[in-house]
Amino acid sequence: MKTVDLVVPCFNEEEVLPTFVEETNKVIATLPDYKFRYILVNDGSRDNTLLVMTKLAQKYDNVKYISFSRNFGKESAMYAGLEHTDADLVFVMDADLQHPPAMFPAMLKEIEKGHDCCALYREKQKGESFIRQAISKMFFAMQNATSKVKMPNGAVDFRVMKREMVDSILRMGEVQRFSKGIFCWIGFDTKWLPYENVERTIGTSSWSFWGLFKYAFDGFTAFSVAPLKLLYILGILMLLGGVGTSVGMIVSAIVNGYCGYFLPVLTAILFAAGIVEVSLGIIGEYLGRVYFEVKERPIYIAKVKNIEKPER
Repeated sequence: MKTVDLVVPCFNEEEVLPTFVEETNKVIATLPDYKFRYILVNDGSRDNTLLVMTKLAQKYDNVKYISFSRNFGKESAMYAGLEHTDADLVFVMDADLQHPPAMFPAMLKEIEKGHDCCALYREKQKGESFIRQAISKMFFAMQNATSKVKMPNGAVDFRVMKREMVDSILRMGEVQRFSKGIFCWIGFDTKWLPYENVERTIGTSSWSFWGLFKYAFDGFTAFSVAPLKLLYILGILMLLGGVGTSVGMIVSAIVNGYCGYFLPVLTAILFAAGIVEVSLGIIGEYLGRVYFEVKERPIYIAKVKNIEKPER
């Protein structure tokens, strides 16, 4: 019998957690060849998520939990869960039931075929606004065009992995994590399956529009230096524009006896100043990443838990 750990990051999920475990248990009951265990990670929730976790742990022997000292983010929560696994296979999924447990049999079937990982991508983004869908498509298009890390449009964190793949992920100890990119960067044979997005029926999403935008930007800069290369191109264009304007002013002064290029020059100056500010911002973003990494602070701090990290 193969062992399976379910890593579930949780932030303000007190309403949905009991239903999530109940629905997942129904699916688990149909898979007698696997022994499942929950690893619920409380990412500094402001509601009673931790209390609900402790009650579930009292009710079910296979429910384990980790609770952070504050909110460290979903990426840190996933890492903490993976760090505490020792099973043959490991699932990563959300607690809001938008990652349907009903996909377990199909995903495990792909693992039994010999794949190292089975991951899902959303075929239809049901229930999401047009703007969110547009930003999502733009992110994946830019990521695949500018980075060696490729992922299908609509890729999500919901996946099952073999032990070897999980161990490889844990070797990547950067503080500022982007798991979608890490999952693809390490390689391994991944089978992608489509699924239709499930609308959330219990509780509310903790992701704001700005939060999603920032998450996408962080992911893009984590695996691509295209913005820095773009600065070279803008610099060359600005240089050529400056030379062209200067030549035009000289020719005008010789031919007409005066230089009437005040407005174009002012426009060029303002444009150049804007490019410089944007350039400094992009460079600052990458320097900021280096700054946080060299501090070597822990990815998370656990305050309460009923599970210990296995020896590796």
